[in-house]
Amino acid sequence: MVKEAPHALVPTVRHADYLGAWLEILREDNRAVFKAASAASKAADFLLAFGADEAGAARGKGEGASSSGRPPCLRR
Repeated sequence: MVKEAPHALVPTVRHADYLGAWLEILREDNRAVFKAASAASKAADFLLAFGADEAGAARGKGEGASSSGRPPCLRR
């Protein structure tokens, strides 16, 4: 049996506000999209490294992370 939250959240769609915020950012910095994409890629690498670590540990091979144990986006 699933209980409902006493104050359920109602999703709202605010496309215009979202796009307006990006337009404002881009007016100030025309490379903002590239910076955001780079940060998103690093975040994805970081999160995916955990899945690879777990999969490697399950197989006993230790694949995924480098010998330093750091995710790919933090390796230097």
